[in-house]
Amino acid sequence: MRTAEMLGSHPEQATVDTDLLARAIDALAACAQACTTCADACLAEGMVSELRRCIRTDLDCADVCATTLRLLSRRTDTDLTIVRAQLQACVIACRTCGEECETHADMHEHCRVCAEACGACEQVCTDLLAAMN
Repeated sequence: MRTAEMLGSHPEQATVDTDLLARAIDALAACAQACTTCADACLAEGMVSELRRCIRTDLDCADVCATTLRLLSRRTDTDLTIVRAQLQACVIACRTCGEECETHADMHEHCRVCAEACGACEQVCTDLLAAMN
């Protein structure tokens, strides 16, 4: 990805470490993709009714990650109150989705992969929040 390069080329000065910001954006993109794919894979499983909560948390997490990614990518006149609130929501969404996917990880490889992506995203968003305070 070209995230770090794009952030480095932006004329607006970063309020946090650019490398950490780039890692967060990349993790958010990976998590949104993993969650979207996991939800679709859950729909293809024979036991789809037993995966309803997993599908819901996958889709919610994908949407929250995608929104967070867009907010972090915009650096002009950033309102840090909004960014912090969105990052906090993202941490919660990733934790919730990761925990749900983990309950299915022994039976479904896509849930295992998604849980890992959620965990990585939750951690980097937590790190970014700490760096912003």
